[in-house]
Amino acid sequence: MPLHVSPPKPTLLRRAAGRTGAVLALLAATLWLGPAPAAHAAVPLERVSSFGANPGALNMYVYRPATLPAHPAVVVALHGCTQSAQVYADNSGLTTFADRHGFLLVFAETTSANNLNSCFNWFQATDIQRGQGEAASVRQMVAHAETAYGADVARTYVTGLSAGGGMTAVMLAAYPDVFEAGAVIAGLGYNCTMDTGAFTCMNPGVDRTPAVWAQRVRDAYPGYTGPWPRVAVWHGDNDPTVVPKNADELRDQWTAVHGVDQSPDRTSTIGTGQTRREQYLAGDGRVVVEVDRVPAIGHGTPVDPGSGPQQCGRTGTANFIDSICSGYWITEFFGLDGSAPTPGGLPAPAGLAATSATDTSITLNWNAVEGAASYAVYRDGARIATPSAAPFTDTGLNPGTGHDYSVAARDAAGAEGIRSGPLTATTTGGAAACWTTDNYHQVQAGRATTDGSYAYAKGSQQNMGRYNTFVTHTLKESPAGHYVVADGNCP
Repeated sequence: MPLHVSPPKPTLLRRAAGRTGAVLALLAATLWLGPAPAAHAAVPLERVSSFGANPGALNMYVYRPATLPAHPAVVVALHGCTQSAQVYADNSGLTTFADRHGFLLVFAETTSANNLNSCFNWFQATDIQRGQGEAASVRQMVAHAETAYGADVARTYVTGLSAGGGMTAVMLAAYPDVFEAGAVIAGLGYNCTMDTGAFTCMNPGVDRTPAVWAQRVRDAYPGYTGPWPRVAVWHGDNDPTVVPKNADELRDQWTAVHGVDQSPDRTSTIGTGQTRREQYLAGDGRVVVEVDRVPAIGHGTPVDPGSGPQQCGRTGTANFIDSICSGYWITEFFGLDGSAPTPGGLPAPAGLAATSATDTSITLNWNAVEGAASYAVYRDGARIATPSAAPFTDTGLNPGTGHDYSVAARDAAGAEGIRSGPLTATTTGGAAACWTTDNYHQVQAGRATTDGSYAYAKGSQQNMGRYNTFVTHTLKESPAGHYVVADGNCP
């Protein structure tokens, strides 16, 4: 049965906005809480009280299935307004597929201290920029999952409902180097409020050209040249809160980012409710954008209670709507259901070597892998390019700086195989050997040590802060085997 949603009602936020400095009522209470949910056992979540820098003042919860591989994929889930991490874990059905396929779930949670109705602040400039506010806090949760749980940095995904859907778009735009793909449920395009109000974005929606939408994404991480995340858009056809027009605008935004047009290459129906699926393909045949339009439902996460292979979720709480198990299809889109190759499908490229270097560039070569359609090149833990073959030249580097590289083969669907071991290479022109990267990779390269919580420069034993991928330092080697922190003071 469709969920009935009350008309939007403004509620005061804790932040001032607007020309006059008045406190605006931006996206507060729009979700009817509905009847009390039926009693059921809560999903067991692990509260992570300390996960590093947390400028957005969010809470982190983790769901670990009983069987978890050594380097699992991680899916970040973002709840809707008036909800919590526990509510989303209990009702969305995502834990069903974490149990079935063995991936880690991170449930980020905002509170009434950030927004009176516990909405993620997808419309606040201070929360949607790379390295700031709530976006930075979610990024730090991923970094913690990588260091504390051994999560695979090449298989990181994000999904969310409503305000959580809006924040999903934020994470994909601000951190395209972190997330492989995302699924936006009843959400909005990135930085929709750049030139209008939040309620206008929600209903009646705005109309911007694909080029304008795409530029907003590119501006979230200026200079980024790596691959963009794949995006699935889920929306109810009868949503009165975040109107279906927003699904079209999200499609326009992300197809333009990927350089494909806005006409679907494939259309079909999925599930028993005739959900309409539109798929947009890149030149190599990969689905880079997908729009799933769920008929006859309002504002919420589509679920389908039951024990069948394509069923999931509960409907006793508002904004979880009995229709189709979106979690099943999102898991498939992420490639976590076993239908797509997973890391290990292709072997690690052998023979990785730096064949030349200049003051500002390093050229890498490696042996071709049979079955590889392209390769993913990582510098200091971040994916920087996906060339079709070796050699590859990394440019724009500083003189006399060292960097750690690794390479993974990718199949025609974009799935990465095993990553090669790290190779350290240094540009010419500097008197000292210096490496700038995050603490996690400094430790992995043997330039620092850790006690499990903090990293220490090898030799000098200087405290470098938290042992994770979110804290970055420059280490200078002087003398050989002895490293000192030289942030901003290394040629």
